[in-house]
Amino acid sequence: MRVMALDIGETRIGVAISDPAARVATPVCVLPASEVEHGAKPWRRVLQDWEPEALLCGLPRSLDGSEGPQAHRVREVAQAVSKAADLPLYFADERLSSVEAKRILREKGCSEREMRGKVDMIAASVFLQAWLDLRRNEEKDLSSL
Repeated sequence: MRVMALDIGETRIGVAISDPAARVATPVCVLPASEVEHGAKPWRRVLQDWEPEALLCGLPRSLDGSEGPQAHRVREVAQAVSKAADLPLYFADERLSSVEAKRILREKGCSEREMRGKVDMIAASVFLQAWLDLRRNEEKDLSSL
C-alpha cells in the first residue's frame, strides 16, 4: 500500500511517499498549504503522479502527549483533504520530526536558509518512516502468535 504523508503547517505542507510495499519513505515536495487545502492543480498533480492509497498526517502533540489547538486544526484540515481526495486517513505522532529533519539537513551541509523549503517534506518522511516501521513490527509480532 502506497502511503502519502502530509506535514500540515499553516503556511506550507510537506509531502512524503512510501514505496508500493510500504517499507521506505521518501520526501517528495513542499506545497503552499492553501493549494492543498483548496485542491489546487499542483496538489492534484502530486496525487495523480504518486497514486497514494492512504494519507498519513502528522499530529502535533505536546511533549506530554496531549493535543492542543494546533492538533485540532491539523485534524480538521487533514479530514477535509482526505475527504476531497477520497483516501483513508491515518494520523501519526509527529513530535520532534522537525527537529530530526533539521538535524538531517544540517548533516548534509544545508544552511538555515536552505532548510526552510525542505524541513517540512523531510519531517513528513521522518514520521512516515517511523509509522511504516511500527506497522511492519506489529505485523511481525502478530504473525509469531
